Amino acid sequence: MTLATADESGRPWVSPVYYASVDYTTFHWVSSPEATHSRNLSVRPEVAIVIFDSGVSIGHGQAVYISGTAQELTGADLQRGIEVFSRVSQSHGAGAWAPEDVVAPAAHRLYRATASEHSMLDPSVRGADRRTSVQPG
Repeated sequence: MTLATADESGRPWVSPVYYASVDYTTFHWVSSPEATHSRNLSVRPEVAIVIFDSGVSIGHGQAVYISGTAQELTGADLQRGIEVFSRVSQSHGAGAWAPEDVVAPAAHRLYRATASEHSMLDPSVRGADRRTSVQPG
């Protein structure tokens, strides 16, 4: 997914991140707390997300646009989140993750974005950014 954040002055930053989701309303990813997007989240939790397949032919692309808020996870949220992230990561052929992999002094932290709105471009309107709200699932 492509994650858009902004710093305290509103300067935007966009980052591709590997994510895990089981319900398309919450999105988990692991990142360095020193990454620009992680530092941005510490001062401004609002995010925008785009998920799309960049390998499709020109004119056939579709994407879901998501607005929401994000945060670094701690406590019980961290435990639940790492279970989701690890399960999806393993299903894609990567290794398991544990809470100790995402708390200090580890190099990474676990983050979660919670969607408040999903939309897609309306395929009946060509040449304009006409989004229509959609329900995840």
